[in-house]
Amino acid sequence: MPRDDINWTPTPGTSTDEPRQVRRILRLFKPYRARLAVVGLLVGASSLVTVATPFLLKETLDVAIPEGRTGLLSLLALGMILSAVLTGVFGVLQTLISTTVGQRVMHDLRTAVYGRLQRMSLAFFTRTRTGEVQSRIANDIGGMQATVTSTATSLVSNLTSVVATIVAMLALDWRLTVVSLLLLPAFVWISRRVGNERKKITTQRQKQMAAMAATVTESLSVSGILLGRTMGRSDSLTRSFSDESEQLVDLEVRSNMAGRWRMAVISIVMAAMPAVIYWTAGLALQTGGPEISIGTIVAFVSLQQGLFRPAVSLLSTGVQIQTSLALFQRIFEYLDLPIDITEREEPVHLDHVKGEVRFENVEFRYDGDDKGHPVLDGIDVIVPAGGSLAVVGPTGAGKSTLGYLVPRLYDVTGGRLTLDGVDVRDLDFDTLARSVGVVSQETYLFHASVADNLRFAKPDATDEELREAAKAAQIHDHIASLPDGYDTVVGERGHRFSGGEKQRLAIARTILRDPPVLILDEATSALDTRTEHAVQQAIDALSANRTTITIAHRLSTIRGADRIVVLDGGRVAEQGTHEELLGLDGRYAALVRRDARLEPTR
Repeated sequence: MPRDDINWTPTPGTSTDEPRQVRRILRLFKPYRARLAVVGLLVGASSLVTVATPFLLKETLDVAIPEGRTGLLSLLALGMILSAVLTGVFGVLQTLISTTVGQRVMHDLRTAVYGRLQRMSLAFFTRTRTGEVQSRIANDIGGMQATVTSTATSLVSNLTSVVATIVAMLALDWRLTVVSLLLLPAFVWISRRVGNERKKITTQRQKQMAAMAATVTESLSVSGILLGRTMGRSDSLTRSFSDESEQLVDLEVRSNMAGRWRMAVISIVMAAMPAVIYWTAGLALQTGGPEISIGTIVAFVSLQQGLFRPAVSLLSTGVQIQTSLALFQRIFEYLDLPIDITEREEPVHLDHVKGEVRFENVEFRYDGDDKGHPVLDGIDVIVPAGGSLAVVGPTGAGKSTLGYLVPRLYDVTGGRLTLDGVDVRDLDFDTLARSVGVVSQETYLFHASVADNLRFAKPDATDEELREAAKAAQIHDHIASLPDGYDTVVGERGHRFSGGEKQRLAIARTILRDPPVLILDEATSALDTRTEHAVQQAIDALSANRTTITIAHRLSTIRGADRIVVLDGGRVAEQGTHEELLGLDGRYAALVRRDARLEPTR
């Protein structure tokens, strides 16, 4: 399977600068400021309640128990129990709100990426593997879930806890606090190094996951399975997938083990800190230093242990954020992709389209191909409203590209193309979608029922409208003969139907859409003669009273066209009626003779 992944170059609006990227991530949470403020209040309240417990413990050990004050002891014990209850309640509410906000942000990201891709030109998808696109939406955004839903809240919660705990420790004894925090800068530096290391590995891992997703999408589709089985490549594909999976295993292990020993050292040191506190307090007493009460030592150790959990979690959160920056960067690359085909700020809307199409000195080049020959050059053709134009020529002459310019699947790079006298680039997308229908050689059907596939063109179509469209497309009788009729599921890409049946379903779908301009892109070229006859009858019904541009492979299907254009090397070599072109005895006549020789073999 091919492994040529697209090489992404961030656009000028995209920055890999971390501070700017972090600010951009924070803007994702802007619509949820109010909920996040509530989370902040809950975090603050929870931290204060947690910090209060060691002070209650100090009073219990230094006052209530030594002095035998049973009432005070009961109140202090009740306070500690209440503190635990409030901490639990605040934690549940905090998790509920933060998870809701995180999932809404995930939803916004998925929708934004999907919407961006829907606006990309056809050229983008011709050079991008489907699995790569799916991986960005599923794996990359999915990989950010922990960061978006919990890490941000964990960061605020742990930071608040650390600050509150340090303040409380200073209030108890500043000398013990200094001892406890001596190694903190080193810990921060270590976690930063670990985060950078994991970020690099994560970038490699996500690329490998995208490659695997592309392999699965291509090789485990119906077409991929057919190709693999008939070519005897099933074992080879399995080995190839195994190799890619093996690379992913290595990256996953490296990602999980990156910095583990360093983080383990931090955990060991922080776990040993209570012993250091006891040693320091004992040494101070023996050397004649100020007396430290048992309650103060126990309360301080309790705070220090309370500092241990959020501090380690805070360092780990920093590592997770560094890792997630790699995922955000991949998503932002998609969000920053330039959209080639856009709508004008004040586009022209046409309520009624007659269907006149004009190509005025049209030129077209693919992106980045400024030095080579244009795909189309100097095309001047007029198709009157309700008229028919056939476009013929050798493979690579630019026939399909010419047809795709009308619905703006591509944009002209020179000259202009008009619909009813209006440049198609000035029309709004709704007018174009209503006005131009395309039936291509490769019919795409969704894995859904026949009725759902037809209603994709007209969601509010009645059952009677479906039947009438199917009858016009010469496919109703076949659908009616199926056990489930119009509720029959067509299978992936319509593989439960033959090529001719799929084409007629596509034609029925376009009839429902009822566009005044129709583009037929070699709609019968892959069919046998008998099936072609049935499909041609459906096409004739579809083409009636519409402006029709037919990209033809078999010349027998376009002899009745009002005008025939012969393309060669992206230029119009000949044009005229069938009889006129035969009289010229040029390229068209040669194509007709070739077609006649091949016809008996079909």
